Amino acid sequence: MGDSVKELELEYPPGATPLNPNEVAGLKLSYISTQKELNAAEQDNILQGEQWAFSKKRKNFLTEKFMRDLHKKMFGYTWKWAGSYRTSDKSIGVNWFKIPEDINKLIGDVSYWIAHETYPIDEIGARCHHRLVWIHPFPNGNGRWARVMTDVLLYNLGYARFTWGAKMSAGSLEEQSETRNRYIHALRLADAKKYNELIQFVRA
Repeated sequence: MGDSVKELELEYPPGATPLNPNEVAGLKLSYISTQKELNAAEQDNILQGEQWAFSKKRKNFLTEKFMRDLHKKMFGYTWKWAGSYRTSDKSIGVNWFKIPEDINKLIGDVSYWIAHETYPIDEIGARCHHRLVWIHPFPNGNGRWARVMTDVLLYNLGYARFTWGAKMSAGSLEEQSETRNRYIHALRLADAKKYNELIQFVRA
């Protein structure tokens, strides 16, 4: 496995977070040597995670434990660190040691928004999604995980899942495309507290 990991050359679309060597070493599948093979393995894993996430309605979905369990279900067959918070800083995301604090603050905020109907449900979903991406709690897979987690929120509240710009599954959007460009642009506007484009995108 060690030789395969050393030879693995990853390609990152704009907005993706590169893995450091220690994180790359967490690859479980020794046969993988190309980005295409990795993408296929991850997508199979993500579909399994989605099946688990939407297999039933849940009462405890808005918890730190569920969020970590979801990431592990989506990436655990591929990466050893799936479900574990990152332990290094990235070009995006909060400082790694602040991740638990910020996740729990988000959980409190979303719970408040829902209870007090602070925003329409699509805006609650869009704001929740943006914050999950902003925190960037895991070494990789944050966008895919955050989209599924947002759909879990909607599903368990009795609303239709988002269409994510192209009526795609939440686990996709990783390939370089005009749709991905629109998604990244909408997230960057949300960084500046401008949520309209993201709200429109998630139901496009």
